[in-house]
Amino acid sequence: MPAARESLLEAAGAALAVRPWPVVRMVEVAAAAGVSRQTLYNEFGGKDGLGRALVRRETDWYLAGVDRALAAPRGAGERMAALADWTVRSARAHPLVRALLTGCWDARLPLLVPGPRPEELTRAVRDRAAAALEAGEWSAYRCELVVRLALSYVIAPAGDDPMADVLGLGLEPGRGRGPELSATNRTAGGR
Repeated sequence: MPAARESLLEAAGAALAVRPWPVVRMVEVAAAAGVSRQTLYNEFGGKDGLGRALVRRETDWYLAGVDRALAAPRGAGERMAALADWTVRSARAHPLVRALLTGCWDARLPLLVPGPRPEELTRAVRDRAAAALEAGEWSAYRCELVVRLALSYVIAPAGDDPMADVLGLGLEPGRGRGPELSATNRTAGGR
């Protein structure tokens, strides 16, 4: 029942948006999806199975956005900036994506057992980026640097628009250094 499965995942995601996972009740998810509780159990086996499927779905959603950012008809640096922007914005808007990327799971979220570890997801994004860019444009190492820079903004956002500095960095190879990431302060001023 693909339609029932998607409806259940939508309902579970909506429930998770307003309540911590431990208090989400399967009967409520089934009712919101318009299916019986038995259908939910047939599809997922229980709450743990539903949680795992929800995490898988969010992972797939995030990676599909990565692929869209990398497929845009722009220069390599612009595509990498779009990937960084997608990473930060999707992690800010989706707690499961943030947890997948950082490994910081809280009690509000379904348990991730088993699932991709942050380093596996980072490696997958790096490999997709390196494969999407023309040979010689960007090394896997440089792709990983951009991914890790985006993750730093997920963990420690700066100001109202966390990607303003990243998007202005001049990520094209051979271009200038771009603006400083942080302003001089009293402590680090003379260093």
